[in-house]
Amino acid sequence: MIRLLLADDQDLIRSALSALLDLESDFEVVAAVDRGDKVVDAARAARPDVALLDIEMPGLDGLAAAALLTREMPACRVVILTTFGRAGYLRRAMAAGAVGFVVKDAPPEALADAIRRVVRGERVVDPDLAAATLAAGDSPLTARERDVLEAARAGGSVADIAAALFLSEGTVRNYLSSVIAKTGTRNRMEALRAADERGWL
Repeated sequence: MIRLLLADDQDLIRSALSALLDLESDFEVVAAVDRGDKVVDAARAARPDVALLDIEMPGLDGLAAAALLTREMPACRVVILTTFGRAGYLRRAMAAGAVGFVVKDAPPEALADAIRRVVRGERVVDPDLAAATLAAGDSPLTARERDVLEAARAGGSVADIAAALFLSEGTVRNYLSSVIAKTGTRNRMEALRAADERGWL
């Protein structure tokens, strides 16, 4: 019997997924949580073989939860199950220790197959998404450019970013200009979106 943990903040999705997986004779849903920060505690209590994690969740997103779960309970295999089939998310999921990445519009049998395959020790990734991730390539951003772009996520001014990172405003402007050029975008928020989608942050 393959023991499963589900983590999704949408009650309907979580319930439907649980009902669907329970139809499989070799699956048992042993825990279901609605927040990323509940994943590790639930896994410690229920000892699942596989954790199916959504990306967008309150408390802790699925990628951060995957990294924590992989570190705390390495025997539990993590599959990211998400609406967002983006190359950047796949790259970050693999870096976080996930061994599977399945989009929610995949057929139910594809999800069941993915679960069985990761239990056998395989990695399971949608082939189109894997190709897109390889095509996106490695990040051209320097570590400091990534820091500045992450600090810009909150929407603060150049002065706010400079103060947070102990840099001069001129230096922050230079980093932002470089990031905008490298992402081929028009402003820092577009650059942030592009870098996220390409897995550069």
